[in-house]
Amino acid sequence: MSTTVDATAVRWDEHGLVPAIVQEDGTGDVLMLGYMDDEALRRTLTEGRVTFWSRSRQEYWRKGDTSGHAQYVRDVRLDCDGDTVLVRAIQVGAACHTGDHSCFDERAFDAVLGDRGETA
Repeated sequence: MSTTVDATAVRWDEHGLVPAIVQEDGTGDVLMLGYMDDEALRRTLTEGRVTFWSRSRQEYWRKGDTSGHAQYVRDVRLDCDGDTVLVRAIQVGAACHTGDHSCFDERAFDAVLGDRGETA
């Protein structure tokens, strides 16, 4: 696992969180978006499994602990503004709670854009 994240450079939001995008290492597919606080980021960096802070349940959750659909960290990076984390991971099973490989399915904005005569 490699990392280019300096945790002191993270720009946390007013709730002490930062969005974390998970991207599949082999394909580059965007799998999901979650949120991390400093402890979730620390766990992700040190344990090699993606850990998030659940805003609804107010607790940590490590992807795959209940579903078996784990994310193994390959690389972690911080964007140029310091306000978004990118995690490249090996995905085992589905990333989405619906059972889909990615939380970003085929429901693109084409229908909305098509109504306005625009293209994506």
